[in-house]
Amino acid sequence: MCLITFAYRTHPHYNLVLVANRDEFYRRPTQPLAPWPEHPGLLAGRDLELGGTWLGLHRDGRLSAVTNYRDGRHRETGLRSRGHLTRDFLLNGDTAEAQSRQLEREGPAFGGFNLLLGDTRGLYYLSNRGHGPEQLRPGLYGLSNALLDTPWPKLQQARRALADALHIPGLEARALAELLADRNLAADPDLPETGIGLERERALSSCFIQLPEYGTRATSVILQDYDGNTRFFEQSFNANGPTGFRDHRFRMPVIGAAGVKIGVGARSASE
Repeated sequence: MCLITFAYRTHPHYNLVLVANRDEFYRRPTQPLAPWPEHPGLLAGRDLELGGTWLGLHRDGRLSAVTNYRDGRHRETGLRSRGHLTRDFLLNGDTAEAQSRQLEREGPAFGGFNLLLGDTRGLYYLSNRGHGPEQLRPGLYGLSNALLDTPWPKLQQARRALADALHIPGLEARALAELLADRNLAADPDLPETGIGLERERALSSCFIQLPEYGTRATSVILQDYDGNTRFFEQSFNANGPTGFRDHRFRMPVIGAAGVKIGVGARSASE
């Protein structure tokens, strides 16, 4: 994933509302959102090149999502796939807290990453670029290719859009997916400096990216209410536009139900 915004335990009806874009080279082989036949209970897209995933759920009450940490000043070679971070947590049976602590030690073996890990006890964020594990309190968050809530223009736009959508009765997955469909580029003075050059910073500054060889490959929406009724929606894209969608509805344990109360210490969109 390259852009994620989510509301955690703040909505009166939904425990989690998450909207995310995965950006990748069009040539990289990918299996869209689907159950993994060899791993009953796992629902995720799959990177067919290295076998990991960017966002997934397990029906035992787990969630995991990853974004790259962008740093064009340092070339990363010979490191483990970030997609294994998400896949391994969804399959290994550890708690989100225990996995976070383990990855705090093992993080240097991977390229720069931001990681969300959730289970019934809580939702955690960590990065191997200077941010140890943190259990998230209820609130509205944004995550791109820098640390959590770093105010890049597209991240701020995505958070505002989700904040506005949360006030609309009857949240709908397709409408939420449109929150990250904006292709407008940020103004040059507002761009981050991550070592990839102004032209590339500009090209990657929109919520939805569509370049000749690289772009948004999937927009995903997760809706989970306080009874565990869960919807996982994905719209896929290639260089020519939309290629289809998947829409899964099921019931699973509530993420964070045993860890934090609804709305206690909640963070606002302006924090």
